[in-house]
Amino acid sequence: MGLGVFFERKVSALIQDRIGANRAAILGFAGLGLVNTLVADPIKFLLKEDVVLAGTDHLLHFLAPVLSLVPVLVTFAVVPFGDVLQVGGRIINLQAAELNVGILYVLAMVSLGVYGVVLGGWASNNRWSLLGGIRGSAQMISYEIAMGLALVAVVVTYGTLDLQEMARAQGHLLWGWLPAWGILYQPVAFLIFTTAGVAESKRIPFDLPESEPELVSGYFTEYSGPKHLMFMMSDFVEVVLVAALVTTLFFGGWQVPYLLRDGFHFPWGAALALPSWVVALLQVMSFALKLVFFTWLQIVIRWTLPRFRYDQLMRLGWQGLLPLALANVVVSALVIVLAAGPAA
Repeated sequence: MGLGVFFERKVSALIQDRIGANRAAILGFAGLGLVNTLVADPIKFLLKEDVVLAGTDHLLHFLAPVLSLVPVLVTFAVVPFGDVLQVGGRIINLQAAELNVGILYVLAMVSLGVYGVVLGGWASNNRWSLLGGIRGSAQMISYEIAMGLALVAVVVTYGTLDLQEMARAQGHLLWGWLPAWGILYQPVAFLIFTTAGVAESKRIPFDLPESEPELVSGYFTEYSGPKHLMFMMSDFVEVVLVAALVTTLFFGGWQVPYLLRDGFHFPWGAALALPSWVVALLQVMSFALKLVFFTWLQIVIRWTLPRFRYDQLMRLGWQGLLPLALANVVVSALVIVLAAGPAA
C-alpha cells in the first residue's frame, strides 16, 4: 500500500515536471521520498486529532470508513496470484480463499462499499458531505451494473465463477503459439470493466463525489486523522483491486506464456524443465508485473484527464456502458451457443 502511494506520487510528479515528496528524512536519508511516504505521512495521519462535529452519530461516523475499507481489502482473498506450490509432497494453492463462486464474492464485497460512502455523508452532519455521499452512492450503483454485466460475459465465456479456474483456462494456446488470454475473447468486456472499475474508485476523471470546487472534499470532508486515512486508503486499494481483477480476467493472471507446471514448453518443440518453486516464483512475478502496469495505467489516467460533469458521468454509465454491456452479454451467449453446434 505504502509503495503504491509512493509510486503514484512519483508518477504524478513526473507528469507535472516536479520532484515530488522528498522533504522528510531520517538522519539525512530521504530515500527518494520513501521516508516521506512510508514513515512521515502515516505518523502524521495517526497522530492527528479525530474531530467529530456536535450532533453527529458517533457510531455511524466510526463505521463509515470501516465499511469503506474492509470490503475492498477482503476482496483480495479470492484473487489468485499463482497456480500451486509443491512443498514436500504438499500442494499449496496460491490463493487466500478457494471459492468456486469467486465472481459473486467480488460483486458482493464491492457493493458493500456503497454503505461506507452513504454513511460517511450522512453521519458528518454537513450538507456538503451529504451531497457528496449521495453523488458517490449514485455513481457506484450506476457503474456496478455495467461492471456486473461485463463479468457476466466473462463467466459465460469461461463457464465458471472461480477466478483460479479462469486464470488456468487462459493457459492454453490459440493456433499453437498465441496465449489465449481473456482480452482476445472479451475485448468489449475489458473496456467496460476497466472503465467501470475506474469509476468505482471515485478518482479523476470520476471523482464527482469529492469534487473540490463544489463539495470541498465530499463525503469525508468532516473526517480527520486515522478515519480520513482509511477513506483515502480505500480509494487507492480499489485501484489495486481493479488492476488485480483486470489482470486475472483478461490478461492471464499469473500465467506466463509457454510456462506449465513442470517448466517451459515452447511452440517450436523446445522445453526447459524447472523446479516447482521456480515456476511458482515466475508466476507470482508475472502477476505482480501485470498488476503494477495496470495500477500505473490508472494513475496516468488520473493525472492526465479532466473531470467529467455530473450529467456526463451519469450519461456514460446508463446510456453508454449499460447498453453496450447488455449487447455484449447477448452476443457472447450467441457466439458460444453457435460454436457449440447442435446438441447430440
